[in-house]
Amino acid sequence: MALSMTTASSVVLAQDGPLRGNVRVVIGSTSTGGDTYQNSNIVVEKLAEHLDLNMKVDAVGASAAFRALDRDSRGNTLMIFHDQSYLGHLYGVQGYEDIFEKYTIGPTVAINPGNAYLVPKDSQYQNLDEIIEAVGNGETVRVAIQPGGVSEIGFSALKNAIAIEHPGKEDNLVAVNTGSQSDKNQQLFDGQADVINGTVQANEQYTRLPEDDQKAMRFIWLTARESTIEQAPEEGLGQTSREQLLEYTEPNVTVTMGDDENFTFDKEFFFLYNKDMDQAIVEQIDTALAEIYEEGEIQEVQKNSFFIPNFLPSDEAREHLEDKRSRYEEIIQNIQ
Repeated sequence: MALSMTTASSVVLAQDGPLRGNVRVVIGSTSTGGDTYQNSNIVVEKLAEHLDLNMKVDAVGASAAFRALDRDSRGNTLMIFHDQSYLGHLYGVQGYEDIFEKYTIGPTVAINPGNAYLVPKDSQYQNLDEIIEAVGNGETVRVAIQPGGVSEIGFSALKNAIAIEHPGKEDNLVAVNTGSQSDKNQQLFDGQADVINGTVQANEQYTRLPEDDQKAMRFIWLTARESTIEQAPEEGLGQTSREQLLEYTEPNVTVTMGDDENFTFDKEFFFLYNKDMDQAIVEQIDTALAEIYEEGEIQEVQKNSFFIPNFLPSDEAREHLEDKRSRYEEIIQNIQ
């Protein structure tokens, strides 16, 4: 009885809060089948229910999402995106400004631990160390990426590691700039790339194919931290278990950043707000999400979709993401 009274009280407080009416949550992707939409939808559905509001996710893409956020300081337009939002600015991609200056950083909500690099199943390279060694010995290795963000940061880290271990040889690692995941996959199928950036979610199916299949791939590197993958369900994804995925993370696979530090990268999702939005709305969403994550149900939903729950309230999220931005900025500057 006490629990139901507490829940009812929470909803009443939410209804009386500054966030009211219809709320549009724009995302930096145009796909309704990708991880940004899937993750955002999980969070927004729980938030809408908790706050007793009509909230909908709108997949408009990064440029349109930022413009929509710029136009609405009332709080009826919010945004959810991931590390691309600041990496795009670091890489100088048109349309990406400094989010830490232009917007208010909201809470983090989840990690997609699946950022990966793959080779054809019959590749001569058995692991990432062999690729680094080959590039250091003068071989050209082509890596298909989507430039300017999450897809490229692992490539940048690998190029930086080669520059550290084999100075002057890093240009033998060549980016094949392309578009969506299907485009990157096609580069591998056609023999136009030796390695591709992919994801566990999108590419695991191809790792089950026999070696003589043109589309057969295998993982060589997952950029997520070991501690992140350890939080995934034991069964992993598809036919690849958590234990198998851990074989491709640091410390089993290492990409040096120098000074005894290795590169890792967790793809994190978080809210962005108009800079002039009422601070009371920021606090309202922080409080609501804290209560939602305290209840525990959302974590199970996220994990079932191969996301790792990762709630940090706005102030902590900003500090964490600024530190993360600084870390990766150094890598990008080193290779430019």
